[in-house]
Amino acid sequence: MKVNYVFLSIFLMFNSCISLKVGNKDVKTNNSTSNLNTIEFINSQENIDRGYPFSEATVVNGIIFLSGEIGTLPDGTLIDGGIEAETRQTLTNIKNKLEKMGGSMDDIFKCTCMLSDIKDWPLMSQEYKKFFNPQKLPARSAFAGSGLALGAKLEIECMAIKKN
Repeated sequence: MKVNYVFLSIFLMFNSCISLKVGNKDVKTNNSTSNLNTIEFINSQENIDRGYPFSEATVVNGIIFLSGEIGTLPDGTLIDGGIEAETRQTLTNIKNKLEKMGGSMDDIFKCTCMLSDIKDWPLMSQEYKKFFNPQKLPARSAFAGSGLALGAKLEIECMAIKKN
């Protein structure tokens, strides 16, 4: 049996230490057993009081996983004004949550956008781009699905690097 030692070496090296490049920063995440077993659950009292069945975010190995966010106002109602207003409010909510955790929109490296109608993609994308540095846009997926919470037109979930 012939073994490709180059591939095996790269695999083992990658498995022991994941290195990410975020903007001009090199972020290294040590893949040790103790770090793999650490999960931080982040929830506001408001989220708990509303009885939502999810955490606002979890942090694993220095990566923030934000739950899906929709364009709700502080009172919990969905903003009026269509996809553009919902996109702005959704991303403002994401920005505010990251700032409470000591982060910023620059820390986001992946977003998933769920639209109730894929025809809204161009308008959503136009507003979305305003929240990010054009040279450092996060990786992104977008798709249409039905039945978003509160009849929202858009839901966005993000992953970001947690600053120490």
